[in-house]
Amino acid sequence: MSRRGGGYQPRFADAGSEALAARVLGTYQGHVGEPRQALDDALTDLEREADDFKLVRGFAALVERDAEFETRADVDPERARRAAFRAAADVGVVTESERETALAEAAARLDVSADTLDRALYADRESRQVLAAVDARWTPSELVAQYNLSLAQTALFDATEVRVRTSDPRGLVSAVKRLGLLYEIVKTDDGREVVLTGPDALFRATRRYGTRFARVLRAVADADDWRLEATIDDRGTERRLVLSSDDPVRVPGVEPVTDVSYDSGVEREFAAAFEGLDLDWTLVREPDVLDAGDRVMIPDFAFEYDHADFEVLFEIMGFWTPEYVEKKLEQLDAVEEELLVAVDESLGAGEDIEIRDHRAIPYSGSVRVKDVVRELRAYEDDLVADAAAELPGELRPDADAVTLAALADEHGVSEDAIEHVEFPEHERVGRTLVRPSVLDAIDEELEAGMAFADAEDVLDAHGVSDASAVLSELGYRVAWEGLGGGTLETR
Repeated sequence: MSRRGGGYQPRFADAGSEALAARVLGTYQGHVGEPRQALDDALTDLEREADDFKLVRGFAALVERDAEFETRADVDPERARRAAFRAAADVGVVTESERETALAEAAARLDVSADTLDRALYADRESRQVLAAVDARWTPSELVAQYNLSLAQTALFDATEVRVRTSDPRGLVSAVKRLGLLYEIVKTDDGREVVLTGPDALFRATRRYGTRFARVLRAVADADDWRLEATIDDRGTERRLVLSSDDPVRVPGVEPVTDVSYDSGVEREFAAAFEGLDLDWTLVREPDVLDAGDRVMIPDFAFEYDHADFEVLFEIMGFWTPEYVEKKLEQLDAVEEELLVAVDESLGAGEDIEIRDHRAIPYSGSVRVKDVVRELRAYEDDLVADAAAELPGELRPDADAVTLAALADEHGVSEDAIEHVEFPEHERVGRTLVRPSVLDAIDEELEAGMAFADAEDVLDAHGVSDASAVLSELGYRVAWEGLGGGTLETR
């Protein structure tokens, strides 16, 4: 790490280090089946030969994550030691010959050879464990890339503030929110800047919070163009770290660090419950960026109404600090869109949000879906009323039989909006509109005693799918006969 001029810059590996990365990978792969001590000795030799021993150690630390070591012994080492120590106490071991005598007696008790027992005594020591397999995820170039990424992440462990400009702000904010970081999106002269920060109280344990800064670097480095500036607490000295897409920091094509679906369990639980309902609203994750004065915000969700160009934004305010809540409330002041805000009751910010003309939904632990649906229904009532007002007083569908749902889709409205329209050429049977002449034709083809399956074929031929409602309208019911089907009988 370079500290020249008050800076704090990692010393990255370059493309020329790929040969050394390949040698480290080869060293591990070449020692499969051998004790760890032999592997460590080989790595030590490689450190002495290399121009930078720290690179060898860094590469080895990464490959080690994919290495599997195991204890190999014909006798459990703990059991072997107990038997050997008990025999040694009986013999009174002082000389080498007495040791061999004690081992022979202990081996006889365990029904193994003395050599087998001797090899098992300390087989579980780390240095004697055997490298069983190395399932390395990395090619040499990917190992260099991961080393550089890890180096940059380590530098961020002691960060107290991080400012990022990126060509993918949405992806960055999504990662930031998943990791529970406090953030703002600030407008600049040439774009937007995401500021990751927190109250002073958090920085009593700076490294704990800094590890989240480090993890979010994956999302930063995954963008095509980015620049990151961080304030580093270097053992009491404030230093400046600057990284950008010009540095050799990229994300190897391996598994992501974090779950990409939801920022928190509260959001995940709410989304699952909401999407399980049959509503005329579509839930959208992290909709468009909103203008909020000199800042911008990305709400957690949007509810898009299926039958009109209308959406309601939804923000979940979880456990935040008073200072951060105040900043959030200032952002809400500048938002003109329809916005619902679920507020953790411990924040005590509900009244402030209501004053700002945004609907506040209190919650504790989890957001109650019914509370959100109640607010959406209020919007929906107005939308249905507006849509119904634009419809003519009566409609004459061309089809002989058509469901209310299909007719509503045709006119771009909800079924509720079409409920009170008159249909002078059709009769409403259940949720289907059918011409009287079609009902008469169906009635002529049906008779008591007909198999229900045959009756369904008659209805299908006339374009009617709601068999239950039409049969009831014509005075029939189905007498079911176990699993073998049913027949029509008059009501």
